[in-house]
Amino acid sequence: MKLTIREAQQEDALVCGEICFTAFKTVANNHNFPEDFPNTEVATNMLTGLITHPGFYGVLAELDGAIVGSNFLDERTSIAGVGPITISTGLQKQNIGKELMVSVIDRAKEKGFAGIRLLQAAYNNSSLSLYAKLGFNVQASFAVMQGPPISCKIEGYTVRPALQEDMDACNAVCEDVHGHDRAGELSDALQQGTAMLVEHDHQIVGYSTGMAYFGHSVAKSNEALKAMISAVDQFQGTGSHCQSRFIPLVS
Repeated sequence: MKLTIREAQQEDALVCGEICFTAFKTVANNHNFPEDFPNTEVATNMLTGLITHPGFYGVLAELDGAIVGSNFLDERTSIAGVGPITISTGLQKQNIGKELMVSVIDRAKEKGFAGIRLLQAAYNNSSLSLYAKLGFNVQASFAVMQGPPISCKIEGYTVRPALQEDMDACNAVCEDVHGHDRAGELSDALQQGTAMLVEHDHQIVGYSTGMAYFGHSVAKSNEALKAMISAVDQFQGTGSHCQSRFIPLVS
């Protein structure tokens, strides 16, 4: 059977969405974890957004002309982000995932990105093994946190919606904490109206693109992060990722 890798097109979204939903559902059910997507439509809409977004590069795998998987590269910042990568159920361990990963890794190298990052479920040993073979190193472990809104304020910290004129200050926070900004993601969140920030002593000390599964939050202290977490009226989707080592945030 002939395996080919090509760039994803908008008309591929429906098939890729069905594969994505089934793949994540199967792995989660096999390990008794909550499913990532409530239905095929949500997965398809997400992949449609990635395929049509100028800041993402999508590839798919075809086996004898039939789509059997896809992968994406987030090119909005200097550190490229990989995923989601999904393969048709029953076709694992046939190097399809490896070829999809090599394709986006080669793309990142060609584009001159400073690094590549990804986030994966710890219970998925198959993908963890693949990433290790491809040279990825574990940097941190995260817990997916979900529950009712906290609805409280942290003394000395003010949380408000982020505005376009706040972008430079927010990027500076990310640069200070991580050594690089995530300006592309922040810009999208500002346009969508999901970005917020936290101020302390009249200075911006943190921001969030959204307390949700695909958002990210950066702050100069745990107190600043706690202020943003406490201010939201809901944790969207499956929940938010929180680094397990930050005990004051997860306890």
